[in-house]
Amino acid sequence: MDPSVTVGPFALVDAHVIIGKSCRIGPHCHLTGHTAIGANNTFHTGCVIGDAPQDLKYREEPTRLRVGDNNAFREHVTVHRSNQEAEETVIGSDNFFMAHSHVGHNAAVSDHVIVANGALLGGHVVVQDRAFISGNCLVHQFVRVGTLSLMQGGSAISKDLPPYCVARGENGICGLNSVGLRRAGFTSEQRAELKRLYHALFRGGQNLSTALAAAGNAFKSDDARALLGFVAASKRGICADTGISARNQTEDG
Repeated sequence: MDPSVTVGPFALVDAHVIIGKSCRIGPHCHLTGHTAIGANNTFHTGCVIGDAPQDLKYREEPTRLRVGDNNAFREHVTVHRSNQEAEETVIGSDNFFMAHSHVGHNAAVSDHVIVANGALLGGHVVVQDRAFISGNCLVHQFVRVGTLSLMQGGSAISKDLPPYCVARGENGICGLNSVGLRRAGFTSEQRAELKRLYHALFRGGQNLSTALAAAGNAFKSDDARALLGFVAASKRGICADTGISARNQTEDG
């Protein structure tokens, strides 16, 4: 443990945990497992980081969790290490995990992600950069959450959520995360192109494979290709547009 690390009362740091510079460990935290933690992370009261996966197949192997830099883990956040030695659970950098949120085994959370209070990420979930997962959301195991997507509070997905899109209800999407795109510096032209692509893929009346093939010939920007590539690579299926109610949502052009 680096000498710049501060540890609050009644916190436990087990033998195989490596902690980088300027981390702050609050009261009653438990950092355990073969866990490597970068610099300037903050663990608030009652966090449990690196504990065994909630997997009946797990047999006490020395599995791993890796955490980057500048993350905040609020009260009673839980992050579990992987369920096999060949893989690890990975948390990137500059993420914010709010109180009572959970990251399951073998998950991969990228950078600048916000996971709000009570949200649950199942095992093997992948969350890409700058996604926003609102309070009490549920993400089923093996699901991917795309870059700059947003899950509305209480929504639940067992299919992949495409980049830049807003999840609504159960496996639904209702347009683009326009506020997030603006804040990330996307120009009005970039947002307009993504809006056209969203309509072509999800509101054009074609089945998704047909719409995907047609859109692949019509949209060539890097942002559009990222969305198209994500959809094409899906193994679990893609959340579907919620229909007429979604058309009543305000969507920036």
